[in-house]
Amino acid sequence: MHSTSRTAGPALLACLFLAGCSSVPLGMTDPSSSGAAVPAVSASGAAGGPRSIAVGAGPQEHYTVQQQPAAGSCHYRNEKGEPLEDPKCTPGAISPAVTQANLKSTICRKGGYTSGVRPSAYVTGKEKKLNAASYGYTGRMGDAEYDHLISLQLGGDPNDYRNLWVEPADPGHRTGTGVNNKKDPVETKLHTAVCAGKITLAQAQQAIVTDWTTALSTLHVH
Repeated sequence: MHSTSRTAGPALLACLFLAGCSSVPLGMTDPSSSGAAVPAVSASGAAGGPRSIAVGAGPQEHYTVQQQPAAGSCHYRNEKGEPLEDPKCTPGAISPAVTQANLKSTICRKGGYTSGVRPSAYVTGKEKKLNAASYGYTGRMGDAEYDHLISLQLGGDPNDYRNLWVEPADPGHRTGTGVNNKKDPVETKLHTAVCAGKITLAQAQQAIVTDWTTALSTLHVH
């Protein structure tokens, strides 16, 4: 690592004075260089309460492989025996193309929305291998899902690195039987509730990034 000069240059001092600088985790490129928004966390979010969720680039005509967090820098958590993402590496990101006002023409429209915005397997396959290294995942790749933390059916960004992680199989999962986890049904129930007007899109998104294992009970969705 290069050492930092003891004397800050005029440009750096000006940047700090104006509070316009942003830091980027080691091993990663600046997301803003590709048009992605830098995560914004509210003051209450820093204390553990509801936080602002980053807005990604949204659906693209041509997706490119996104750089992932540095190898070994992300760590799984466990709640109720279920694997959860590292919120520092995977805080979630929403798509600007999906809002509360346009639900009927996006995620709630008949005929489906997700297939038209999902990145190709060519792109996500490469990202999955890189992200597995980020999380130190060494299990069978076929048993792990490259998962959108905020699912596409809940307005999650399709290819923002902050919204994708290698989700390991549930405890007790039989090796070699493919992807099968308890998070998917939770997402479907939340999607149904959003489209029925029982909860808002923002409530569903916030519940997922907080803890998907408690999302249904928190929002009283059955």
